[in-house]
Amino acid sequence: MYKKVYHTKYIFITGGVVSSLGKGITTASIGMLLKSYGYNISVLKLDPYINVDPGTMNPYQHGEVFVTGDGAETDLDLGHYERFIGIDLTKKNNATTGKIYENVIRKEREGKYLGKTVQVIPHITDEIKTRIKNVAENNDFVIVEIGGTVGDIESLPFLEAIRQFKRDVGRNNVLYIHLTLVPYISTAGEVKTKPTQHSVGKLREIGIEADILICRTETDLSNSIKEKLALFCNVEEKAVIVEKNVKSCIYQVPLDLKKEKLDELIFEKFGLDLKVLNENNNEFLKKWKKKVTDYENTKKDKEKRKTKIVIAGKYVDLADSYKSIIESLTHAGIENKIFVDIEFIDVENKNLYEVLKTANAILVPGGFGSRGIEEKINTIKFARENKIPFFGICLGLQCAVIEFARNVANIKNANSEEFINDEKYINDPQNLVIHFLSTLKNTHKKGGTMRLGNYKTKIIKDGFAKAAYKKNEILERHRHRYEVNNEYRKKLEKNGLIVSGICEYNNNELVEIIELDTSKHPWFVAVQFHPEYTSKFMSPNPLFVDFVKASAKKIS
Repeated sequence: MYKKVYHTKYIFITGGVVSSLGKGITTASIGMLLKSYGYNISVLKLDPYINVDPGTMNPYQHGEVFVTGDGAETDLDLGHYERFIGIDLTKKNNATTGKIYENVIRKEREGKYLGKTVQVIPHITDEIKTRIKNVAENNDFVIVEIGGTVGDIESLPFLEAIRQFKRDVGRNNVLYIHLTLVPYISTAGEVKTKPTQHSVGKLREIGIEADILICRTETDLSNSIKEKLALFCNVEEKAVIVEKNVKSCIYQVPLDLKKEKLDELIFEKFGLDLKVLNENNNEFLKKWKKKVTDYENTKKDKEKRKTKIVIAGKYVDLADSYKSIIESLTHAGIENKIFVDIEFIDVENKNLYEVLKTANAILVPGGFGSRGIEEKINTIKFARENKIPFFGICLGLQCAVIEFARNVANIKNANSEEFINDEKYINDPQNLVIHFLSTLKNTHKKGGTMRLGNYKTKIIKDGFAKAAYKKNEILERHRHRYEVNNEYRKKLEKNGLIVSGICEYNNNELVEIIELDTSKHPWFVAVQFHPEYTSKFMSPNPLFVDFVKASAKKIS
């Protein structure tokens, strides 16, 4: 289908003017286009913050933590890469300033730099370049997104490293793309190019000359504006790419970039055969377009075919805290040809029950800490008693077990070991139906110490999960410290809780999936793992697909 490139090609994507421009979506879209032509793609996100990884951050700081199959806690942009490009990434695909410096300092302590003064240049920049080369093996293209905004002091070592990289691998193998904002000033009725000029000027000061400009904008850019940008930013006019804000579906972005001939431009810059770009031969792109069209059609007809799913969580003021869940529900909606109307509600909101009454389905996501736990438990009770389709994820499973233990199995003061030091419980002995993972008992560090990444789950009973996955063994990603206490399992099962999935882990059977009987509830499933991490635009996670399907049945 394609002619393999002789040397790996590197695309570096920087951002200017403001943060939150959507570098992650743009990076993922470029990766998706290149992969659709049959090339092998790898992606690397370089984050300037000093945390070794985002695992200990509050979601309000940086959005959700995305977990890879090999157990790395990473930036949420890796979720975009996986969902768009359809690849599974690893710990190699994300590096932070903290991780870079940690490795350099460790090497210094081990005597790797004996006799030398360890400095930002060359030691930190060499470590960064090593990270870039580590993801290049067996790949035709490596796309590297530099986090932050050009001009930030934190990102300077990364920018210096990618400046040097062209010298290391040859100018014909490196492309610099700068994503920038061209703001529309409504009072003046015109767009302004000056912020982009200044941002590109900052890059030049560092020694990087942008090859392509991608301009985020609310409106189309006239030819005169493109000419002006090309002149002052020293790029070809055809290298000024317009990326307008999409109205609804982020999966439209790759198609918009293709209309702007970005893929053609990349091929030209690298001297690759443009015949590969024949869209008529690209079956993957045709399927992608159909899915986007399906989404637009469901949105257009949403009043006829819409389901309302309420996400009852603790971090709802920032939607990015649940980014993978939102996208998984979107994927499932497209698969079911139904528009998914997502409403967030803080479980501590006084109007919680008024909102829950309007739901066709309820999802309780993961989280940490005792805040809002009783409200989550009561939310699950509401879903169980009112036979509203329910999906619990991670902490959502643990709360579902506590709710069932208290209200069905009559286990007084059923609780989790995570919450027992809260003043609400401290005076009463608690039955710990959820307890600390035994393998972590002697672990005192917080970062990277949970049960993380892929583990096999055996589906041991027929039910909702078996019907969704249609197989007896699945592989899903985890991120948790607490588990169902097996001492209470028999009593819970005797009272009607179905343990339908288990994981054999360190000579123990860990509870992975719980359900209610299919004859007693339309759809009630909770899982210890995070199925949202494996859902992709072209291959939705089966549990989300069946959950949305169940919510649609609730309507009818």
